[in-house]
Amino acid sequence: MTEKHANLLERYKLYLQLEQNLSTNSIEAYLFDAEKFISSIEADNYIVSDVDYNYLQHFVASLYELGISARSIARIISGIRSLFKFLLTENEITSDPTELLESPKLGLHLTEVLTLNEIDAIIDSIDLQATHGLRNRALVETLYSCGLRVSELCKLRIGDIHPNEGFLKVFGKGRKERLVPMSASAIEAIEQYLASGDRPIAKTGQEGYVFLSQLGKAISRITVFTIIKKLAIEAGITKNISPHTFRHSFATHLLEGGANLQAIRLMLGHEDISTTAIYTHIDKQHLRKVILEYHPRNFRK
Repeated sequence: MTEKHANLLERYKLYLQLEQNLSTNSIEAYLFDAEKFISSIEADNYIVSDVDYNYLQHFVASLYELGISARSIARIISGIRSLFKFLLTENEITSDPTELLESPKLGLHLTEVLTLNEIDAIIDSIDLQATHGLRNRALVETLYSCGLRVSELCKLRIGDIHPNEGFLKVFGKGRKERLVPMSASAIEAIEQYLASGDRPIAKTGQEGYVFLSQLGKAISRITVFTIIKKLAIEAGITKNISPHTFRHSFATHLLEGGANLQAIRLMLGHEDISTTAIYTHIDKQHLRKVILEYHPRNFRK
């Protein structure tokens, strides 16, 4: 973070303490969101006084694209409004670009996001001794810990997994290739599944796929959907969830844990970059560090 922005945040903290008289928890929450926002504008080579309404619209749209929950987006927007109110008070800007910025309408139907406890409940509800138990645990761990699309999960091949490096290779939309860091939980679950007798004999031409159906073919989207619905019921989860819910939860939990938006964007595959571009322009060890530091499945065992 630049010295100018670091100084602004220090002054903003005093503003929240002395002029707004907020509680310690509220101050920490506002600073948390302000720091992430400033990190994002610096990544785009902006300074805070350059931010206008169009930039804010793009920023909020990127939060939706990442699958961040509407409630979290509303909280972030509230924090941004507070920051720009401070900047206006301090004469750092001459007009407030957040005046027309709209928050999500929380009364409407929203994409569901699972809490960490709900994720744990679903995983804990899996009977590892039952047929397909190890597969189903590995499936859920991979969906959530890697933020994969269900189509990416179904097409995942054994050769795409690199446990020693802590990455898996994914072919996303338009056959675009990317590397995704794996959490320790996902690596362990996949290794146990592949080494067990729980995995059926693969049909000819299906040998390379990680997740197989009981018929020995690559698992289908419908089968994954059915598995998720069944596990949610067994865990007592009443939310209307689907495989994509785990991708939304992945993004939301990383964001709320402090991960950088650009790192989340890269891991979800919303950037037009190939594997080579990741190796050339993005520090893959940094992405791995994000997973290790911010993903809940790495420290809740």
